Amino acid sequence: MTGTVVLAYSGGLDTSCILVWLKEQGYNVIAYLANIGQDEDFEAARKKAESLGAKKVFIEDLRSQFVEDFIWPAVQANAVYEDRYPLGTAVARPCIAHRQVEIARREGAQFVSHGATGKGNDQIRFELTCYALYPEVKIIAPWRIPEFYNRFRGRTDLMEYAQKHGIPVPVTPRAPWSMDANLMHIRLTVAQIGSVIVSGVFFDLSSSHAPADLYLMTKNPEDSPNEPDVLEIEFKNGVPVRVTNVKESTSKDTPLDIFSYLNEIGGKHGVGRIDIVENRFIGMKSRGIYETPGGTVLLKAHLDIETFTMDKEVRRIKQGLGIRFSELVYNGFWDSPECDFVRHCIAKSQENVEGKVQLSVFKGQVYILGRESSKSLYNEELVSMDVQGDYDPCDASGFIRINAVRLREHHRLQGFSGTKK
Repeated sequence: MTGTVVLAYSGGLDTSCILVWLKEQGYNVIAYLANIGQDEDFEAARKKAESLGAKKVFIEDLRSQFVEDFIWPAVQANAVYEDRYPLGTAVARPCIAHRQVEIARREGAQFVSHGATGKGNDQIRFELTCYALYPEVKIIAPWRIPEFYNRFRGRTDLMEYAQKHGIPVPVTPRAPWSMDANLMHIRLTVAQIGSVIVSGVFFDLSSSHAPADLYLMTKNPEDSPNEPDVLEIEFKNGVPVRVTNVKESTSKDTPLDIFSYLNEIGGKHGVGRIDIVENRFIGMKSRGIYETPGGTVLLKAHLDIETFTMDKEVRRIKQGLGIRFSELVYNGFWDSPECDFVRHCIAKSQENVEGKVQLSVFKGQVYILGRESSKSLYNEELVSMDVQGDYDPCDASGFIRINAVRLREHHRLQGFSGTKK
């Protein structure tokens, strides 16, 4: 035997073929399947892996860990990549890889493997995490091994290999996009096997609109209820600790239940759909269609309570840290020293981010209705036009003149002072 390898296994055609191919190369294969909220028949996947010759099969329920250790830090950071993408896949990959490394160490496996393609971000995210936590590990990435990707140049080659080796194959035609689903979102991108594109439907960015039946987590806003759901989300240390449906008097107070319920309400009203072109870390642009219902509701609510309770200058610094955090996570550096440092800084900024936000979820939108907090920095008397409070309006004259010094000097030196030329 060549050694033992822990394969990140999905149960689909690609990783099933990889499992058998790894056995052909002489490896003992341990199949590892992470439950992070995707719609999957996990027992069927276990039986399939065992029938294909996996030495062991680990099915790990990581849903609570995913929410508390990965989604919540993203909520605290207001993490959005390139102003639009809430990072549902990017935050899931280190969660999956952490447990993969744990299993590899525990089982004495020298190798880990995955089915990520050679053009995407996921190969980077998986492997940087594995190298960070298991420095001596060796990684087998079949879609970057010439003898593998030259042998399987398209779906037809995989299907023929599957039929030859008794691997169950899908009976329905493959959709022209690949899907990644977890508790936080569903991502749809161009379907790719190795270096071969399965369909070009995603490349026509002007007229190839997403079909209505593509979305799985969210209703079409046009078909959503004609009455809003009014929610109250309570935060402590910048993360939700309770969500209450005001009209139904329904409350959830554990991280997994809170996020699952927000997914339900957001999905019911068609919240969180985006169709974007993004910049992959590896250097190419790609089109992605995403559904992030619960994450979008939380982003809106957290932004509101954060602005309400956080000092202006602290928040300005924290905004920059949030952008940096988003880039690091997207690029696969969750376990880097710089990302660890940024996470700690962001967590420190959240110590007074607590209170309640009331919002309405309706027809694809989230509307903030109000907020309250014992840590509020809002001073009604100070800001009121009717009450002077501890503020002398005369002070504003000097404040304005001091700030005008730089502007006046700039324009004087540029020759714009005095009459127009």
